[in-house]
This record gives sequence, C-alpha cells and structure tokens, in this order.
Amino acid sequence: MKVYHGSYLAIDHIDLSKCKPRKDFGRAFYVTKFRKQADFWAERIGENHNTHGVVTEFEFDEFAYDEEMLNILRFDQYNEAWLDFVVANRSAKSKEHTHSYDIVEGPVADDDVTRRINHYLRGGISKIDFLKELTYHQETHQIAFCTVKSLLMLERTDFSGIMALEKIAEKIVEQLMIDRNLSEQAAADIFYNSAVHTQLSTTTIYQKEWTEIYKMLIEELQHKR
Repeated sequence: MKVYHGSYLAIDHIDLSKCKPRKDFGRAFYVTKFRKQADFWAERIGENHNTHGVVTEFEFDEFAYDEEMLNILRFDQYNEAWLDFVVANRSAKSKEHTHSYDIVEGPVADDDVTRRINHYLRGGISKIDFLKELTYHQETHQIAFCTVKSLLMLERTDFSGIMALEKIAEKIVEQLMIDRNLSEQAAADIFYNSAVHTQLSTTTIYQKEWTEIYKMLIEELQHKR
C-alpha cells in the first residue's frame, strides 16, 4: 500500500528519536494512505518553517499485519477505544512510549477533533455525545510506526529527488574545484555548509538546472565576503 508523509523536507532517513512525543498514537513516524491529507500537512508544516512542504512517498508492506513479531493495534473508526487511547497518549507525562505497540493505525485527531477532545476532558460534553459527533466527521487515516523494527515494513519508493540532489552536488563540487582551485574536500565543505545546500534539501529547487543553482551558490559566497 502506498502511504505518504507530509513535512517541510523530504525524508531520507527515519529517526524515531526526532519524532515528537504526545501525539495521537505516541512518539512515532506517521504516514497516511490519503495523499490529500499528506499534502495538507506538508503545506502547513512548510509554512511553519518558511519553506515549501514536501510529501515523501513510501510503500507499506501489509504483510506486517500477519507478522507475529509485530504488536499491532488497529482502529477501524472513531470509537471509545480510539478516544481513550488518544487521550492517554496526548496527556502522557513521559515523553517516552505509553504503550508497547509497534504499529498503530486509525483515524486522526485533527484540529477540530482535538478541540472537541479538550472540551470533553473539561467536562463540557459527555463521552457518548462526543462519539456521536465523530460519526459525522470526514474520514481520516494515519499509521504510526513506533519502533525500529516496525520501520522495516516501510520503504521509500520515490528516489528521484535524492538522485537529483546527488548529481547536482557532484557537479557543483567539481565546478568549485575548477573555478577556485580547491581540493575536493575543501569544495565539498563550502557547498555542504551553504544556505543553497539547505534549500536543496528542503525545497524543490533541485528541479532547476545545476548551473542556475551554482550561480546561487556563488552569489551567496560573494555576499559572505
């Protein structure tokens, strides 16, 4: 199954230690089967980081659901068990896991649902009424990969961006070596520590010709003088 992760940069390596705690299903790497949902989060998170959002595509091996070595929890819909689980994770005092599941799948507590959850926790609405409201909520989806071994079931499918970055980096480093009579290491240090390289990693400027990107780098270096 194709799944998507929306962020402010493409995901080349998943590091669970960098994932935020107290999310719906705990500290985990989250994906969704809905591209539109991932697009929304990419745009939103991108704006928060003053850059364009990026959606990374993965292939999720659904054999995971039959794998005895994995402890999996699935919610088919918004229900009482889902609500109790989300509340427990979001209100956890510890930043570490509040459960022992490797993978958790189910609906999302988006902004609107989160507001209603807070209203419920303050006693402003009963659990029964809250769950009734959720029956009319639009369909959402997320899969949380909570452990390192669960990530073995997730494989990135779109490597075009990575390959483009590698080719651009190679050409730019070579040109720096020629133009400035630098060693390969010195040229690489200049490029990989530049703002242009950061842009390449977090935006879609890698779609430009490498010569245009090289000009951007030279302009940056001139301004640093």
